[in-house]
Amino acid sequence: MNAPATSALNGLLEPLSQCLDDESARRIVGFRVDAATQARMDYLAERANEGTLTEEERDEYSSLIDAGDLIAILQLKARRRLERGR
Repeated sequence: MNAPATSALNGLLEPLSQCLDDESARRIVGFRVDAATQARMDYLAERANEGTLTEEERDEYSSLIDAGDLIAILQLKARRRLERGR
């Protein structure tokens, strides 16, 4: 993700993270993708590294990467929210 996109995403997610109560923040921090989705991501990552993704797979993989980035940022913000609350 490029710097302007990251900055814009942060601008959207920071106010949202302020809405979290402690329990919601803990649940976001503890979120893990299910085994089937992780297996699919691993499969697509391997194909991407080999350069053998179809266009449809490339779109799917890109969407999964974007979703993963969003989740990671939310988890970071939730962790910070919990740390400030101590």
